[in-house]
Amino acid sequence: MEVTKTMKLRAPATPLITIDPYFSVWSFKDELNDGETVHWTGKPNAVTGVLQLDGREYLFMGDRKNMGKMAQTGCEINAMSTIYTFAVESVELKLIFTSPLLLDDLKVLSRPVSYLKAEVRSLDSRPRNVKINLYVSDDLCVNNRSERETGGELLAMENEVVCARMGSTSQQVLNRAGDDVRIDWGYFYLAAKYGCPEICIRKQGEATELEASAVLDTAGQNHALFAFAYDDIYSIQYFGQNLKGFWTRESEDIKKIIGRAFDQYDDITSRCSLFSEELYKRAAASGGPKYAELLLLAYRQVIAAHKLCADKDGELLFISKECFSNGCAATVDVTYPSIPMFLLYNPELVKGMLRPVFKYAASDVWCHDFAPHDAGTYPLLNGQVYGGGTNLEDQMPIEECGNMLITAAALSLAGGSFDFAAEYLPLLKQWAEYLIRNGGDPENQLCTDDFAGHLAHNCNLAAKAVMGIASFGIIMENLSGSEESRVYHNTAREMAKSWTERALNEDGTFRLTFDKPGTFSMKYNLIWDCIFKTGLFPEEVLDAELKSYFRHINTYGMPLDNRAAYTKSDWLVWSAALMPGKADFEKMIEPLWKAYNESESRVPMSDWYDTLTAKQVGFQHRSVQGGLFIKLLADGGLGVKL
Repeated sequence: MEVTKTMKLRAPATPLITIDPYFSVWSFKDELNDGETVHWTGKPNAVTGVLQLDGREYLFMGDRKNMGKMAQTGCEINAMSTIYTFAVESVELKLIFTSPLLLDDLKVLSRPVSYLKAEVRSLDSRPRNVKINLYVSDDLCVNNRSERETGGELLAMENEVVCARMGSTSQQVLNRAGDDVRIDWGYFYLAAKYGCPEICIRKQGEATELEASAVLDTAGQNHALFAFAYDDIYSIQYFGQNLKGFWTRESEDIKKIIGRAFDQYDDITSRCSLFSEELYKRAAASGGPKYAELLLLAYRQVIAAHKLCADKDGELLFISKECFSNGCAATVDVTYPSIPMFLLYNPELVKGMLRPVFKYAASDVWCHDFAPHDAGTYPLLNGQVYGGGTNLEDQMPIEECGNMLITAAALSLAGGSFDFAAEYLPLLKQWAEYLIRNGGDPENQLCTDDFAGHLAHNCNLAAKAVMGIASFGIIMENLSGSEESRVYHNTAREMAKSWTERALNEDGTFRLTFDKPGTFSMKYNLIWDCIFKTGLFPEEVLDAELKSYFRHINTYGMPLDNRAAYTKSDWLVWSAALMPGKADFEKMIEPLWKAYNESESRVPMSDWYDTLTAKQVGFQHRSVQGGLFIKLLADGGLGVKL
């Protein structure tokens, strides 16, 4: 049976449940019933689906030995839903997984609830009765299967909803932190409505499994609605204080949240569909259909690499996890590439990313005059783990100062107010002054591309310093007027002029480092000169540089620089966004699309991969894919025309 699919991109991994870094279930297979569903880390998070028809059972999701399978006939991915279709014996099953991550509605966004709607219809007009069974393993509430010791209970619900929960019997809340780890506290909830739903708890030794079922009639009640939910009790430890998820501001009773999610399903999913359609249209107009497909695939991943909370004063905290890197929380050089998506759709969330860093940098514990790299290890934000905050070799002084300044300026322009920047003006000024002293020709140090090692005289890092100083000039222009800002604008112009002279190769392109002629690198940090319209690196200066990028493109994209064949997806799109025309942008983007479409690495979008093989080098499920939205931001503009 032919597979129908509107999206031409074959996703390297398919999102099913995408709520936060812990509650995240994916399929790493082309067909949903070709293997167990997994957590984004690749560890089992088994959700199994079976359709019963005329006394026979057919698998449509997960893995069951010695069971016949439904034939998968379609898979469509949009911004907030994944839609599968299956067929067997003239019956079609349609599954719609939806995680309603609506960035303009923080109440809905923060709810730890994801939907699955199951619909059946007859393909030959004969009425048929089928039963849908879902089985959810306690994988979802333990770190590893070897550590499982769980239990479950049935719960009373209203409006014909059935529900059960399961969780670890020890409940050591916020007991662990790190990268390749999963939650082992709190409770997973499975609920169902419509089709005379039933739910039960199955035990086998120390293991627990929840089963939900619904009976559907192709001529009558032809759909059931399931909800997956997770109450983590406490989500984040914030400088010694345990914080609940932002969703608890609506109600701390997860059963009420689940009930409201059912009641609002039609309205919520309609809004999700409308957003996805508008995003596709806008992205296709800006960068072509392949660019649009990349954004649809990235959207849920980016948001689900964060957790939304509020501090004791009620201010938003939007905490990122540095996934499959080192597990750091509120990492500055992960926030920086991710912000284009959030600047477009809700700048308040960018404030939530920055608050932990500002709080830590203002504390007595942080003793440096440059910005920190992070504020802890997810989900424990009690101070920097990266280098312990004391080892200068492990710090990224110019990188993080530039990131914080650029982000603060971009946030202020996108939100139409500089009040947030004003709250932290002393720190921002301190970091701008640091860049003036140290950013013109960086010493041997790390930048965000730390996997490539330390590098002295880094041209791209020096360009970030220039843009960081210019960003502070923008902030001062709006807070104190032109007199106060003039010194920073003038300094940025002088440094940009010097940079252009010292970084120049004989062919008019720019070097990887000031002291190595003939080298190259992506100059992705210069995109802010275009977005801010500061004109520090005019188009005529960059003309040869941008044309040269096409000479370096391999089968699956342009390498980050001349040292290796690997690249970074976010920086590739930022570099492409520097191109003066849509056609050139699409030419840069097409190999990236091809990489995800053909890669052997079946993981949630890796941002670090080989341009010769498309194989993942490292990293997966990272929030930096929010950087892919940079073209939309650049087209919309935040310009100040200084």
